[in-house]
Amino acid sequence: MASSKEYLDYIMEQLSGVGDISCRAMMGEYIIYYRGKIVGGIYDDRFLVKITKSARAMMPEAETQPPYDGAKEMLLVDDVDNSEFLGELLDAIYSELPAPKKK
Repeated sequence: MASSKEYLDYIMEQLSGVGDISCRAMMGEYIIYYRGKIVGGIYDDRFLVKITKSARAMMPEAETQPPYDGAKEMLLVDDVDNSEFLGELLDAIYSELPAPKKK
């Protein structure tokens, strides 16, 4: 099942205050970029982020779920209505991710 454009629009609106945020469509789903790094995505109308120490600390009860069959597990973000929390989460995840590879 592909994610709805409406869910993507809602998440992007919630993330609009964090600054350099973008998305890219990928086979009916959406990859979320923050300041050039992939931090997560929208999969089957679920907002999933990469598992990092800080993401785990901020969401200790979060479920891990694969974005699609055979994929590495990610953390399910339940509190998508709290834009302040989402901004703090992306900042924390960003600092733990490697720099994007040069093309």
